[in-house]
Amino acid sequence: MIIIINNGEEHFMKIRYLVIALIIFSITSIFIGVSDLSIFDLFRLTEDQAEVLFVSRIPRLFSILVAGASMSICGLIMQQLSRNKFVSPTTAGTLDAARFGVLVSMLWFTGASPLLKMSVSFAFALLGTIIFMKILERIKFKDAVFIPLVGLMFGSIIDSLSTFFAYKNDLIQNMTSWMQGDFSMIMSGNYELMLVSVPALIIAYFYANKFTIAGMGEDFAKNLGLNYKQVVNFGLIIAAFVTASVVLSVGMIPFLGLIIPNIVTIYQGDHLQKSLIHTALLGALFVLICDVIGRVIIYPYEIPISLRLVLSAALFSFICC
Repeated sequence: MIIIINNGEEHFMKIRYLVIALIIFSITSIFIGVSDLSIFDLFRLTEDQAEVLFVSRIPRLFSILVAGASMSICGLIMQQLSRNKFVSPTTAGTLDAARFGVLVSMLWFTGASPLLKMSVSFAFALLGTIIFMKILERIKFKDAVFIPLVGLMFGSIIDSLSTFFAYKNDLIQNMTSWMQGDFSMIMSGNYELMLVSVPALIIAYFYANKFTIAGMGEDFAKNLGLNYKQVVNFGLIIAAFVTASVVLSVGMIPFLGLIIPNIVTIYQGDHLQKSLIHTALLGALFVLICDVIGRVIIYPYEIPISLRLVLSAALFSFICC
């Protein structure tokens, strides 16, 4: 009993530290930018300062937190269902398929509503993820590194198709600039679509135990009376839905779903339900820190978040090796 209490206290202590760090960097993020705005101006905001705060800074902060938590949890779910710690939306073709869906919506549904574009992107992301999982079932050599390499090759094929059709329709520059992960263009009115992923993440929390059982294998899950295929498909739907909403709102955020779940596993273990909150908080904090660094390192200019995350992924791989 004493051990259980100590483990519980340690669990909440780690969450408390993450929340405190998240609050500190959130406040820092709000007051970093070209426009002059400090914490002392909150009680006497001018009209311009109020517009900067409520139209730009706060929406940007919300989008960073939601995107970081969402993509990290997607990676955790995909790793659990595939039983491979190197699988993520980046290494399974999910991000590339969602990007291809955005291109198709731009070509065939010009002037369509953001909801329709997200639906098309979601359909492509889900289809791409299902195809990857089917490829996974047929691979004989299920080496931990070999599987994500197959996913990267699969994603490269999808990316090549996207590039080909974008080139044929003179959309290369448009796609490259728009799909590069960047929070600098986030304003009030163009980020709210990402918030639809929040209910999906809440549902994922209540399904966490089922994802854990499904991650132990089809035979084991069926012996426990679990509908294995239904749970796996539901997990893939959540991952595809969340990925599509993030890609459509802020562009590509690579390797986040690979880095964060593995870091959480190192200090928290493999219990999915206990790891979900840690993964969400650490993912949001990680993206927030990267965003703050990118905004100050060459101030007043910014480094795209996708570049910072790629460098972080390379550093993480070097440390792991």
